[in-house]
Amino acid sequence: MSITRLELQNYLDGMLRVSEISDYCPNGLQVEGASKIEKIVTGVTASQALVDAAIKAKADALIVHHGYFWKGESQVIAGMKKRRLQALLLNDINLFAYHLPLDVHPEFGNNRQLASLLGIQNISAVSGVKPVGVVMHGNFEEEIEGSALQVKLQKLLERDVLIEGPVSKPISKLAWCTGGGQGFIEQAVELGVDAFITGEVSEQTVHTAREMGITFFAAGHHATERYGVKSLGEHIGQQFDVPVEFIDIDNPA
Repeated sequence: MSITRLELQNYLDGMLRVSEISDYCPNGLQVEGASKIEKIVTGVTASQALVDAAIKAKADALIVHHGYFWKGESQVIAGMKKRRLQALLLNDINLFAYHLPLDVHPEFGNNRQLASLLGIQNISAVSGVKPVGVVMHGNFEEEIEGSALQVKLQKLLERDVLIEGPVSKPISKLAWCTGGGQGFIEQAVELGVDAFITGEVSEQTVHTAREMGITFFAAGHHATERYGVKSLGEHIGQQFDVPVEFIDIDNPA
């Protein structure tokens, strides 16, 4: 089975509400390839390694969370950027990228998928943080000690997880933002939650966690954002009966 580039683009752009969400990069089709798509590869970041893997898999389309053309980057097509684009163009591979729209989607979004992985219940988006859905909160059915949650995260995400703040405090209510969401820790404190989970950590985040008495977890930018694009790809495969393969390029960050 196959799908046209335009059909896939229209479906993804509509479902992920691209026109409604302001972002730091263009969302949707970033590099045009073949008009007929018979194989799709999904992954977190459109690195050279993932592009090469998509070529090897004979993909006609690559769907990622982190694509190209970020605000503030050089507009010159040279070096690493040239090699990536050249590989896509020479192999006629479409590149679709969805950044914030994929973070916040209520079903396939990174935040929603991480919650499902952890078994969080009563999930709600924090309405005061835009776009709505970039920070979510909920609770566990049973309390879990901070150090035990660290172990659980490490097992599920298969990586080391940093914990700061009160490590033995029982956790019931928590907030989270996948990827680089450490800057939202104070909004998490205002929610009255016991813990905040994100991907990265900054120097000041540690002091905030310690002084505000909130248990903080930095579980990895890549590791917390694997699951949205994987889930999206599985949905596309079922919706259009097109083969979709998720390829995980390891990244310790």
